[in-house]
Amino acid sequence: MYRCASIATLAVAACLAWAPAHAQTHRPFPPQALRGELQLLQFPEATLNGQPVRLAPGARLRGDTNLLLQPASAMGQKLMVHYTVEQRTGLLQDIWVLNPVELANKTWPRSAEEAARWSFEPGTQTWTKR
Repeated sequence: MYRCASIATLAVAACLAWAPAHAQTHRPFPPQALRGELQLLQFPEATLNGQPVRLAPGARLRGDTNLLLQPASAMGQKLMVHYTVEQRTGLLQDIWVLNPVELANKTWPRSAEEAARWSFEPGTQTWTKR
């Protein structure tokens, strides 16, 4: 019985030790994700790179550990993010607050025009300027 408890304790400890390390890696972002500085105001209002924007109904905001965040919990903070925009409405749809590892990847398009001129490698999550 003690042996089973010890094994279970080790398994839980291994999972807890893995979680923070895993959170500091690159998440898979879609090629249409752009980088910018977001400041959430009164939902659904925000500024993106200093310009007013709105979050789409059902927009998803993920923190730097990839957990969903309530927009009110980040209200007023300036956050470096990757984001996608709904094509039809131009509203922000998916937003990821960047972790330190992702921020270290400096080359990321900030506009659709840049993304159209650059090449994206999904496997390594890197952009190359052509």
